[in-house]
Amino acid sequence: MANKVRFGLKNVHYAAVTETVGEDGKITTSYGDVKPWIGAVSLSLSPEGNSDTFYADDYAFYNTDTNSGYSGSIETAGVPDEMLVEIYGMIRDSVTKNIAEFADVTSKYMAIMFEISGDQSARRYCFYRIKMERPEVASETITDTKTVKTQTCNMTATPRPDDMVVKTFADPEATNYATWYETVPTAPEKPAA
Repeated sequence: MANKVRFGLKNVHYAAVTETVGEDGKITTSYGDVKPWIGAVSLSLSPEGNSDTFYADDYAFYNTDTNSGYSGSIETAGVPDEMLVEIYGMIRDSVTKNIAEFADVTSKYMAIMFEISGDQSARRYCFYRIKMERPEVASETITDTKTVKTQTCNMTATPRPDDMVVKTFADPEATNYATWYETVPTAPEKPAA
């Protein structure tokens, strides 16, 4: 069912990405367990890439398009501690349970899944290779009212190197809709050119 309008954001989940380089130089992507990311407020991803037109014989003779993925941000009630350790590479002390951030640690890629409602059906999305920037840290003193401070993370979704897939989405009639968040969904294979 096609939606005329879209609204809402819920059921945000993530999974850590592992990229393995084979002896042939090809990259194989695998995913860790899918985990919920509670407290989604907003998400915005804008297309990256460009189009170029070559003119000949007084008309648009050839068009090129590049798909470099998406960039944007997610605003949430907060980034889970488990994600800070698993994705951002922060270290949790086994004795004190303190979590420390180190400048020389590189964050991992992750898949992100979520649901956007609509007037006809709720569509579920999966972006397969997201690089998250570190979350901001901000708060303010309590006055007459308590104002909730959210955390925003900028992110970039790039094509998966082994098959160049960027995202997949499903409507309720998809056979894997009910199990969407159990594992990272398999993307359809691209037809041979």
